[in-house]
Amino acid sequence: MSTAPVETSSKGPKDDIASSKEKWMDKIESLQVPRSEVNKLIMNYLVTEGFKDAAEKFQIESGTEPGVDLKTLDKRIKILEKIQEGEIQKAIHMINAYQPQLLDDNRYLYFHLQQQHLIELIRAKNIDAALKFAQENLADQGEENTEVLEELERTLALLAFEDAEISPFGDLLALSHRQKVASELNTAFLGQENKDSSVSKLAYLLKFVLWAQEELDRKKVKYPKMTDLAIALIEEPNK
Repeated sequence: MSTAPVETSSKGPKDDIASSKEKWMDKIESLQVPRSEVNKLIMNYLVTEGFKDAAEKFQIESGTEPGVDLKTLDKRIKILEKIQEGEIQKAIHMINAYQPQLLDDNRYLYFHLQQQHLIELIRAKNIDAALKFAQENLADQGEENTEVLEELERTLALLAFEDAEISPFGDLLALSHRQKVASELNTAFLGQENKDSSVSKLAYLLKFVLWAQEELDRKKVKYPKMTDLAIALIEEPNK
């Protein structure tokens, strides 16, 4: 009894992945994700990041429940606003009144808050106060921790430049550095409040995308790569 020859394909797994951008997008668009799940993802991001007004509007528009009492976000938001406004000492006072153990349990975070206050003094060109604050509040921490010492040295190096904003350490004076400290504090708040995660599920998804692409790159697989996460820009596979 004869059997018909089995048709084999010369294409391997890598060839299947290295499809055109058009085929790749067709596969993505064929996936059916319930709108309700997308809404939950959005709401989780808004609540985790502390966007109360946006969360309230989204709740009304989509009917998605936030899972928490949005009024509880008020204190957290006010403290984060103080950080973003550069009023670090006021923020620390509010933190201690709101969650007394937070900074005791997060000493590196406390250092970053104090460092940011030092940066604000340097920004205001209050040099004498900056040096005094560093000596009285940060010097000991630098002696105990080499990582803290390096960050402290970078901060104090700003004093050596007349126009510190364009110095090699100018990134410390950027408003984005305040946001970085605020985000670190927000993560600590969420961890203290015993939430399932101190990072939004959307952030985890983006990290997973980056990890997956790094793995494919490491294995030299050709695939339509997302090169801009902000606008979900996908480019053709490299030839």
